[in-house]
Amino acid sequence: MAKNRAVFLDRDGTINVEVEYLSQVDDFQFIPGVPWALKCLKEAGYLLVVVTNQSGIARGYYDEAALESIHEHMHQDLASFGASLDACYFCPHHPEHGTGDYRTECGCRKPLPGMLEQAAEDLDIDLAASFMIGDKLGDIEAGIAAGCTSILVLTGYGNKEVAKLPAGVAVFPDLLAAAEAILKLDGRGTDIPG
Repeated sequence: MAKNRAVFLDRDGTINVEVEYLSQVDDFQFIPGVPWALKCLKEAGYLLVVVTNQSGIARGYYDEAALESIHEHMHQDLASFGASLDACYFCPHHPEHGTGDYRTECGCRKPLPGMLEQAAEDLDIDLAASFMIGDKLGDIEAGIAAGCTSILVLTGYGNKEVAKLPAGVAVFPDLLAAAEAILKLDGRGTDIPG
């Protein structure tokens, strides 16, 4: 049986509006077009997997329960658009600024590919047939290290990061445009509203 194809997604600045160390549900806001983009990718047969660095946990700005509340809210909000995510992975560590057990050199913090590799194992994903979309160089590097096709979006920090990209990385204004491009690649042109 064929393995699953996935679109891995950074969260802050890619799915939701960038807020420094998002810790409150009230501050969570989708970037325009994101729910529709996710719905279209899901309908095209992709697993949707969030992979997010959350060093705010390591730094003691918020805890894993606060992160869980935000993700619960994100799932509920997406459901109201008829969209859904298959999984959310997060890295709570930071090698220098972490406290206690969170201060560690881990394999999951992007640009390392640990979260993508763990998801591939858990969800039977073919990394070479999958995409990684994010707004930072670290997202792009994690995707490349995992063997995915990486795409930078210009939302969040994307405009500042675009100059640092390795050659050949595709750049799109936002997640909606990136999704549209993936679906075109698939030969599954869809009626994404322009």
